[in-house]
Amino acid sequence: MSRTNAFAPDRRNLLLGGASAASAILASGVSHPAMAGAQPAAASKTRPAQVSASVITTADGTQLYYKDWGSGPTVVLCHGWPLSSDSWEAQMLFLASQGFRTVAHDRRGHGRSSQSWLGNDMDHYADDLATVIESLKLKDVVLVGFSTGGGEVARYIGRHGTGRVAKVVLVSAVTPLMLKTEQNPNGLPIEVFDDIRAAQVRNRSQFYQDLPAGPFYGFNRPGSKPSQGLIDEWWREGMQGGHHNTYESIKAFSETDFTEDLKKIDVPTLIVHGDDDQIVPIDAAGRASAKLIRNSKLVVYPGAPHGLPETHRDQFNADLLAFLRS
Repeated sequence: MSRTNAFAPDRRNLLLGGASAASAILASGVSHPAMAGAQPAAASKTRPAQVSASVITTADGTQLYYKDWGSGPTVVLCHGWPLSSDSWEAQMLFLASQGFRTVAHDRRGHGRSSQSWLGNDMDHYADDLATVIESLKLKDVVLVGFSTGGGEVARYIGRHGTGRVAKVVLVSAVTPLMLKTEQNPNGLPIEVFDDIRAAQVRNRSQFYQDLPAGPFYGFNRPGSKPSQGLIDEWWREGMQGGHHNTYESIKAFSETDFTEDLKKIDVPTLIVHGDDDQIVPIDAAGRASAKLIRNSKLVVYPGAPHGLPETHRDQFNADLLAFLRS
């Protein structure tokens, strides 16, 4: 895939859902004034988290909505941007029917969780995940992270270790770093993501329709058969999140360097990535992550797009189940 064609900024056509618009969600790098002085969440360090039916309140007062389906060995799933735990329902239903307990929460500012003004960064996301795991007293969990959720899983291990973790699965993950820097020349230029933020501010609803209708699911490829249901659901989940939160999250998943976090993963790890991922290109992400994680296995889906848990659902579910049982 030509980097020039796929990722060159085009301000006029950004909202048309072309490849440059889609890939722009990978890597932003401009700090927002609201982030100035924000400190990482001290999950469970100031006061115990409070748990009620389907809601966990973190130490800083953020309410996290979560789902807890099935019984058996526990799988915790972390969703992508700007979606919610609803994006994992196909996997949760499948795994629960196979004898697993599945847990997924809406990231702060996404879905039904609190739209906190501050804390929309990877350190807070990781500490929120720790709060969920600790509050539900989960042990020997398999952490599954899709796209931004993959970064969340990596940062969780970087900050909290693998004491409660048995295995890791990274799917179309943003790790190790999406932003182009001197040390990461294969990343994407910051100008692309300045444009994506401008597009979100200009007309978030339209952008959230265009992105899934195009590169996210590969519906812009010749011969593809777009699913209006998938497009509508993506839009619904995205619009349920906070405008400010999803805007800030672009910086979080693109500018955060997960290199040192990946090096701390010391449990069996499955990396799944499509080689036609127009959102998180495989060379800068899946293949690069596999080189940094000991005891990892990279599985490449030929022709698969970013949203492969849906477009390749049966194959992915089978591979995930086999890894869980291995």
